[in-house]
Amino acid sequence: MPNLTIDNRPVEVPAGETILQAARRLGLDIPTLCHSEGCRPETSCLVCVVRVNGTRRLSPACATVAVEGMVVESETSEIHQARRTALELLLSDHLGDCLAPCQTICPAHLDIPNMIRLITAGRMAEAVALVKQRIPIPAILGRICPEICERGCRRRDVDAPVSIKLLKRHVGDWDLAQERPWQPLVSAATGRRVAIIGAGPAGLSAAYYLRSEGHAVTLFDEREQPGGGLRYCVPEAQLSRALLDAELRAVLLPGIELRPGAALGRQLWLGQLTREYDAVLLACGELAAERAERLGLSYAHHGLQVDRDTLMTPLAKVFACGSAVSPSHHAARSVGSGRLAALSVGRYLREGKQHADVHHCNVHLGKLDAAELVVYGAGASAEGRVSPTSEVDGYAGAEATVESARCLRCDCAGLGKCRLRHWAARYGADTRAYPAGRRKFAREVSHSLVVHEPGKCIHCGLCVQIAERRREALGLTYVGRGFDVRIGVPWGEALDAGLTDAAQECAAACPTGAIVLRTERRP
Repeated sequence: MPNLTIDNRPVEVPAGETILQAARRLGLDIPTLCHSEGCRPETSCLVCVVRVNGTRRLSPACATVAVEGMVVESETSEIHQARRTALELLLSDHLGDCLAPCQTICPAHLDIPNMIRLITAGRMAEAVALVKQRIPIPAILGRICPEICERGCRRRDVDAPVSIKLLKRHVGDWDLAQERPWQPLVSAATGRRVAIIGAGPAGLSAAYYLRSEGHAVTLFDEREQPGGGLRYCVPEAQLSRALLDAELRAVLLPGIELRPGAALGRQLWLGQLTREYDAVLLACGELAAERAERLGLSYAHHGLQVDRDTLMTPLAKVFACGSAVSPSHHAARSVGSGRLAALSVGRYLREGKQHADVHHCNVHLGKLDAAELVVYGAGASAEGRVSPTSEVDGYAGAEATVESARCLRCDCAGLGKCRLRHWAARYGADTRAYPAGRRKFAREVSHSLVVHEPGKCIHCGLCVQIAERRREALGLTYVGRGFDVRIGVPWGEALDAGLTDAAQECAAACPTGAIVLRTERRP
């Protein structure tokens, strides 16, 4: 049995095992895309490269057999850069959206496509729970937000955008109509205390998510009632105070203490708060530079100076969000900023970290031409945009269902299991490092079990091997040459002719969502 070392860690493996298998025995997570247990090595993606015994060339760990005395380097800056480059080259030709355009431009980053699918399916309780992961006040925002997300809706290039604002309002109104509106399961008490200055949309959002994590929250506001601009600036005709109060009651979870009539710089001082609380979050709206300086805060551009990633100010334990950092009149932006601040404060309280360490990777499909839109929108309702019968009451249940069926479902059905996105995020790959002209969008829907999007394929060959192993009569093969190569069924046959038994296994093995189960395109 060969003995080798990987990153100075010794390991003994059975004869014939690869470096990848040896690394996994050590618990080392070498990235792979074209590898799957039971399939022969393809070595096409080259994201698993390592350096062996000082050799000049890097070696694919999935195909290099471990031998006695081998010394392997896996986690060096040089290897990481090589893997990053391999991922960036694959991303340069990856045709699809990770997240739907509406979600990427939503200030609260709401998972809009999944919300819409749940409405279509009539699963309203699940829709409420999903929405409140990002937006604790959907009934309010469904009345006053400026429809930013609808500007990114691809349906607008067909006829008119999906009415996301009214659908979000429908979810919120449905929740408030229940005997007990939905509330999150609050985590066990952490023993940590957070002071939030400002009970407007940013502060309320931050309080809601921090309390959900189990932290004790004290919410200070200079006015007598919570809501900030929602209560004191939005006209009653646009947002009834009865509805505002009803939704805020669901936001002010048990364990959130509201202290009205307390203004920063008069009844409250940062020095006192930082002594009494484990963290302080400023969500008090726009501050003038002079006032900020009197409070000992640094000012930058048009708002308080904060770390861009963590929203922490130069003062220890003090964070800021919402209009205090970036003045805005959009409550949706404040809600999103409050949630991000809550995540950052929560990470600080748990780990003492002041810097974010999460890299996100999102590929964007871009604008589709008319012919591509026909293919892209196949399966969506051809109905025009639905106007609610009652502008006062919003969508009735049937109207919401009809409108939600117009969604083109732009998000990637394979998002949750896409290894390309996972490793690209892990290695900080730049999706635009190697710009190139994109292929035409195509989607094959002839198969009863799976959907195939060839533009997402990285030619890993796993589906070809699986079809061969399952003894498919036609199976899959490489079609074309050079840059035009693709994976398809021989003789130009449709996918259902090539995959009669192996379709589900191919979908499970696909590392990029190029082949997904039809059920993954539904809620």
